[in-house]
Amino acid sequence: MRIAFIGDIVGRPGRDMLKKYLKPLREEYAIDFVIANYENASHGFGLTGKNANELFDYGIDVMSGGNHSWDKKDIIPLFDSHEILRPHNYPEGVAGTGCKVYDVNGDKLGVINLMGHFSMPYTDNAFRCALETVESLRSVDDVKNIFIDFHAEATSEKRGMMMLLQGKVSAIIGTHTHVSSDDFQISQGTAYLTDIGLTGCRDNVIGMDEKVPLKQFLTGMKGHFDIPKKCKKILQIAVMDINDGKCSAAFKLKYFCDGRVIKSEAWMEE
Repeated sequence: MRIAFIGDIVGRPGRDMLKKYLKPLREEYAIDFVIANYENASHGFGLTGKNANELFDYGIDVMSGGNHSWDKKDIIPLFDSHEILRPHNYPEGVAGTGCKVYDVNGDKLGVINLMGHFSMPYTDNAFRCALETVESLRSVDDVKNIFIDFHAEATSEKRGMMMLLQGKVSAIIGTHTHVSSDDFQISQGTAYLTDIGLTGCRDNVIGMDEKVPLKQFLTGMKGHFDIPKKCKKILQIAVMDINDGKCSAAFKLKYFCDGRVIKSEAWMEE
């Protein structure tokens, strides 16, 4: 199967890029299944029902979340009506789930959403949750193909998750920082990228208008982050070929609003 992942969709600029490019991209690259992170999709904070329907119409199959999953009140009923996840390591009793299994061309694909610990809301241990969930998928549900969106601030936590699970899952891709890392690789059949980067405005501060962040950096005074009405936009997507639980090839595409497309291959560890 060929799956794809899109990182933090930030507001209308991110949604506009998906509207323009995702369906043609799916067709051009013969993508079977698309996962995307929604947690900043509605004006930078959370997800509304209207925007959820919009994004699924553009060609997304399932959406994962993070620390901003709860920012819009719409999210609770969406867990029951849409293919929407939240971090799986939230404590028992929290609405929704962070793990589902999908049929992709007659084969099973497990999708897990996890959240890290440094500078993030309180949750159960992400690493223990990952081990238990992966083991259950593999041994109980007979799921070999497993994708993880690890939503975390610390690069060390993301790399640690890779060291813990390489060879046991098909892919681990990081989200949350909105800044793309340059370490897309495949090791022991596991594709890994510390952070895929945002889909949205690229000419400001992590997709937000730079005025408030710069004021905070200069004075220490906080304010409400806002998304620019006009900006230069980017769509970033990772594409992975997965068979029998292993990733055999992967590449990343960057689509710019001016029509440029940059493709980079993941390297294979010996």
